[in-house]
Amino acid sequence: MRRRSRGHRYPAEVISHCVWLYFRFPLSFREVEELMLQRGILVSHETVRRWCAKFGQAYANGLRRRRPRPGDKWHLDEVFVKISGVRQYLWRAVDQDGNVLDVLLQSKRDAKAAKRFLAMLMKKQQRMSRDMVTDKLRSCSTAHRELRPSVEYRSHKGLNNRAENSHQPTRQRERAMKGFRSVGAAQRFLSAFSGISPHFQPRRHLMTAAEHHLEMTIRFTLWDHITKNIGLPTQS
Repeated sequence: MRRRSRGHRYPAEVISHCVWLYFRFPLSFREVEELMLQRGILVSHETVRRWCAKFGQAYANGLRRRRPRPGDKWHLDEVFVKISGVRQYLWRAVDQDGNVLDVLLQSKRDAKAAKRFLAMLMKKQQRMSRDMVTDKLRSCSTAHRELRPSVEYRSHKGLNNRAENSHQPTRQRERAMKGFRSVGAAQRFLSAFSGISPHFQPRRHLMTAAEHHLEMTIRFTLWDHITKNIGLPTQS
């Protein structure tokens, strides 16, 4: 018997599946609605939207708490995104294995913005890396010098491919969504997206087929455990 979520007409499995579909694949809320209808489950795209807004970040946080400790080499990078026609900058940090540590949208990429992102990153990680790698942006070197001068720092375009490659899934979703409508909505989506989507994308090229199947089974089991044990307040 499927367990119903507290205060919700739908079982927790249905809610988590809709959230998984939306953050894992480049789908719209209406497309998620259609996929669920094909399975005989009638749920509106607006309800899917509310579920993603309400539970996406909570699920992402649950996954982050249970993943292995990040590596000690951090790659920082920024890329511009257009939001309602205005240029914003998406700051991103990943470790040496490509695991996303955090993302932050800011209106500038100056030294103040770089220091704000690095300070937030250190606070959330509760530590500093052994190495820090960035591209040639001088704002990052200023942030390093003022906040953590003892950390080994390297600034080179070719050394920062891990962070730059990590932007690609965001670009794909940005195109699928035809852009973001507001800074707040974009920050909320990207924060949850960067925690959920990579969880289901292990480094496939380093695994045999059997190893990949086992790893995905483990990751889905963890997802089920997290989504069934996160409290689901109020009603949908």
